[in-house]
Amino acid sequence: MQTFPLFLSLRDRRALVVGGTDQAARKIELLLSAGAQVSLIADTVTGEVAQLITDTRVTWAGSCFSDDELLGVSLVIVATEDESLQARVSQSAQSRGIPVNVVDGPALSSFIMPAIVDRGPVTVAISTGGAAPALARKVRAEIERALPAALGRVALFADIFREQVRRTLREPRSRRRFWDRVFEGRVAALALAGDEISARRELIRLLDGARGESSPVGMVHLVGAGPGDPDLLTLKAHRLLQGADVVVYDQLVSPQVLALARRDAERVYVGKRGALPSLQQAEINRRLVALAHAGKNVVRLKGGDPLVFGRGGEEIEALARAGVTVEVVPGITAALGCAASAGIPLTHRLYAPACVFVTAHLKDGDIALDWPMLARPRQTVVVYMGIETLPLVARQLVRHGLSPATPVALIESGTTEQERRIVGTLATIEQQAVGARLHGPTLCVLGEVVGLALSRDKEIRFESRVGL
Repeated sequence: MQTFPLFLSLRDRRALVVGGTDQAARKIELLLSAGAQVSLIADTVTGEVAQLITDTRVTWAGSCFSDDELLGVSLVIVATEDESLQARVSQSAQSRGIPVNVVDGPALSSFIMPAIVDRGPVTVAISTGGAAPALARKVRAEIERALPAALGRVALFADIFREQVRRTLREPRSRRRFWDRVFEGRVAALALAGDEISARRELIRLLDGARGESSPVGMVHLVGAGPGDPDLLTLKAHRLLQGADVVVYDQLVSPQVLALARRDAERVYVGKRGALPSLQQAEINRRLVALAHAGKNVVRLKGGDPLVFGRGGEEIEALARAGVTVEVVPGITAALGCAASAGIPLTHRLYAPACVFVTAHLKDGDIALDWPMLARPRQTVVVYMGIETLPLVARQLVRHGLSPATPVALIESGTTEQERRIVGTLATIEQQAVGARLHGPTLCVLGEVVGLALSRDKEIRFESRVGL
């Protein structure tokens, strides 16, 4: 996030516009709609701006800018094509800590004017940080189509009852559940239609029912966060993140996925990443039980799928023993996401009718795997958490019959913008991995399907970003 989004109150505060162009007219209209007292400095003005002056909606302060014009001003907008004037006003405003925007001049601006969807009092602002204003306008158009024109009625209607609901329902989660019912059900539909009397009756009926409800019962949702790309999160996972009281997450959960959680949800980091130091599983189990018994709606967010090498089964057992309701929401496991990103088919009718997932954790200096089974021909083997033990894995597979020329792909940080792919063979991959200095979570895929993908796309062997 390059800029910090906020909504600034300008009611009865002074705003200065420099320039009398058509762009200045549009900015003045926005400032007036926000309740600002607008002053204008311009040597020439367009018809729209002239009419605003004639109607005394804008105060004309002269044709020349001086630093004194900034006294008592809360915000400045520069809408002139005079580049020297743009720079002078911007420097003067910023030196005084006054927010300034130069139209089509992001380098001179301390804030960006966003594209706006106005359903007063519901306001949506969209910004690309000045990089692509046309894209912001396109996004605005999409939102305009999605939001009913009368949406503001619903917000104003809810505001009437906000304090009454707060007094009636003391527990924050109960209030959230109540307002969800209001906005998703008949009350909102009636308010949108303009039938405020019926909407009031229905809301009071819902509030009376909510008053008698017991406190919410806590539960835990074991949710797969996928391999990293937030677009690969399931719709149900996204919905649960939006309704969570607490999100308990691992290191393998990408920041982009975590950002989809409700803003005021508590975030608890439990730092599980392979063999690195982390919270003990028993302590994680204890925390989950305690949060659920406190009546919290908990999302236990795990990288990939929670039941594929994620110790989700152990957490289910602990929660069940404590009498806690638990729901499992699957996610795209790393093998599926990384292979798809690299264009590697995990199965193939001619080359790999079988696929095996294994984890390569060391225990007492060895890896307890069924090596003869893994070394069978015509199958794909996917090794999770195996970058540290890659030399041992390669040696054991060759020792048990796989050809040293078997193709191998290492995919680091798969499906994210940091994704890197290294392709070699069982004989060469160890040295290639050392040279590549892989530090992120890395998946190993080996079998003829890797060679098949390589024959189709030579670029698979090079460092590349997702989608290339």
